[in-house]
Amino acid sequence: MNNENEQWERYDWVVESQDAGERVDKFLAAVQEDYSRSQLQGWLKENLVSVNGKPAKGNYRLQEDDEIVLTVPPPKDLNIAAEPMNLDVVYEDSDVIVVNKPRGLVVHPAPGHYSGTLVNGLLYHCKDLSGINGVLRPGIVHRIDKDTSGLIMAAKNDKAHESLAAQLKDHTVTRRYVALVHGVIAHEKGTIDAPIGRDPKNRQQMAVVFENSKPAVSHFAVLERFRDYTLVELKLETGRTHQIRVHMKYINHPLVGDPKYGPKSDFSIEGQALHARDLGFIHPGTGEYMEFTAPLPNDMTTIIKHLRLLG
Repeated sequence: MNNENEQWERYDWVVESQDAGERVDKFLAAVQEDYSRSQLQGWLKENLVSVNGKPAKGNYRLQEDDEIVLTVPPPKDLNIAAEPMNLDVVYEDSDVIVVNKPRGLVVHPAPGHYSGTLVNGLLYHCKDLSGINGVLRPGIVHRIDKDTSGLIMAAKNDKAHESLAAQLKDHTVTRRYVALVHGVIAHEKGTIDAPIGRDPKNRQQMAVVFENSKPAVSHFAVLERFRDYTLVELKLETGRTHQIRVHMKYINHPLVGDPKYGPKSDFSIEGQALHARDLGFIHPGTGEYMEFTAPLPNDMTTIIKHLRLLG
């Protein structure tokens, strides 16, 4: 006999002092970035979010040491629909497509969030994507966070997928990011070599930890310094979850606007000021090296212009 409850997922948090006073709906939107705000609001109305064992309203103000539990119901339908979407396609052929993803767009469907993702848009645009990663992630070889903008590639067939995935595994894919971080970095460049794993104090976050972790290496170079901020270029050797965000926090220069790892932002930006600017790989069909660049999004350029005026 099948037990439907086996598919329910449970997430729990203990509120820390820095989150005291935050509305529970805003807190959930920050720590569960793979779910849409409308989906989280729906679960609140369905009493699937509790605080200290009691159903919570979205406007409840958190207190330190509150215990939050989110129970995610099983999916009703695993049919991922093709949806028309205004994709910023940088390159496309019969093997691969490169898209400049806007900030706020989730890459692939996840439990409770089966529409409005990049995959939904790709299914409509391409009609053909590799099936290696299954129904939820067709064509997806790598991902970038919902609130990170920039270049992402997807494979249109299994052969291309295998080639691109092998390049990622061998660390031969070029990935350069631009980030605005808190504080003034004194060094012109540097390397952060620090392993990343689940934060033992908060299972929904990653952290530099030396047990149950994987090697992670990030290289940075200063592009521009401001009064209290630094614009940096980062190149990844590895591709750990939230790698840049965790590494920059580790060296006490968290990303501006980062809802998980940084202080509250003084700027009008939804999510972290991080942009996947450059993406290079060997084309799976021709064997030719290709590299693409996407300009910084308007929200980051506006902040940078403002900081330059401040001197």
